[in-house]
Amino acid sequence: MFRLQSSRVLAVDMTGDAVKAKNGSMVAYDGQMAFKKLSGGGEGVRGMVTRRLTGEQMTVMEVKGHGTCWFADGAAEINLVGLRGDKLFVESSNLLATDAGLRTGTSFTGLRGASQGNGLFTTTVEGHGQAAITSLGAAVVLRVGPQYPLTVDPGAYIAHQGNLRQTFQSGVTFRTFLGEGGGEAFQIRFEGDGLVYVQPSERATIAGDV
Repeated sequence: MFRLQSSRVLAVDMTGDAVKAKNGSMVAYDGQMAFKKLSGGGEGVRGMVTRRLTGEQMTVMEVKGHGTCWFADGAAEINLVGLRGDKLFVESSNLLATDAGLRTGTSFTGLRGASQGNGLFTTTVEGHGQAAITSLGAAVVLRVGPQYPLTVDPGAYIAHQGNLRQTFQSGVTFRTFLGEGGGEAFQIRFEGDGLVYVQPSERATIAGDV
């Protein structure tokens, strides 16, 4: 159903089924398609309320029909993630599309989300199917194992999946070495067993200058 037309264009082949995608991300389609705007970034009242409280903007549309629909988002790189009953945690700005059968919701992130400027909640995707996430440059997938914890700059973090614990720690960021940090610096530390997706170009955050 999901395939990459190029590294920056997602093609979704549909035979009467549906896909949920970021509003405005459709660039072309053939066949017969119907479009419907969905409210809130997560499913149900909780998803709508938490998005509103944190000021996050995540407008989603449902596309249903027969044919092929192509999606893109600001020429960002697109990465396909397969879910087999597990849960993906992803920043709402990096979530491009999901199978309609996947459940989306919200998860409390606390200080990590605040440091990224993304609010106190992040988006969750779970079930069986495919999701497409975007990154500034080709994403790197890093493995975290029981003996191999991983520390990530908040501005490079995109998503993670698996049995992972996150802690927020102070320390030195790469910007500090360049003389760009003006205050207390923070990173995210992941421990456990799972995968972390990072991008090679950092988004603007306040993590290096709190």
